[in-house]
Amino acid sequence: MIPFSDEELMTPVRSVIDKIRPSLALDGGDIDFITVKNSKVYVQLKGACIGCASSGNTLKYGVERQLRMDIHPEICVINVPIGMENDIESL
Repeated sequence: MIPFSDEELMTPVRSVIDKIRPSLALDGGDIDFITVKNSKVYVQLKGACIGCASSGNTLKYGVERQLRMDIHPEICVINVPIGMENDIESL
């Protein structure tokens, strides 16, 4: 159980996403932070990350790993497909 509310996680998660963004940009990719809901971090991979065979690894071993190291080891990251930003509940 993550001992933080979704609201408390927002600022540190944004900070970690901003830290990761330059690494993704080196390969033509990007990432947008959407929200935290029920201790799950919702992001959207963009640019060259869309359709890339390595995007799952980037999400799991790049983004999620960094969030777990910097914030809490139980954080989960979910990529939101383009066009689904307003439909987080169904993911």
